[in-house]
Amino acid sequence: MKKLETTIVHIGKDIELHTKDFKIAGEIIRGGGLVAFPTETVYGIGANALNEEALLKIYEAKGRPSDNPLIMHISNVEWLPRYVGDISDKALSLIEAFWPGPLTMVFNKSDLVPSVVTGGLKTVAIRMPKHPIAKAI
Repeated sequence: MKKLETTIVHIGKDIELHTKDFKIAGEIIRGGGLVAFPTETVYGIGANALNEEALLKIYEAKGRPSDNPLIMHISNVEWLPRYVGDISDKALSLIEAFWPGPLTMVFNKSDLVPSVVTGGLKTVAIRMPKHPIAKAI
């Protein structure tokens, strides 16, 4: 079994003091690695949602079946049209009312989203977390 490198960073309440740590997390994600981070409801394991190899690492780390879709996180609602098909008026109303926050919404996926994210489905679950660490990463 391949030995994994692990870096642990403890982040307190003063998020601004940890800008370099968020840059490191971003480098890890861009390099195909995994990063654990808090959201409003749980700690998640994150990777580049467009990197199939990185996504397979999430399934392996969690012991999750590959037909169980992952949730894509976005940091800005302007990213949404890149990853989804139509965005209905009802969806826009929910986004306006509850994002950022602990609401995951399911949309028809765009061709940009790998099937590894969706467990082979034609839909993708997307969330825009409000947690400051999730947003910073």
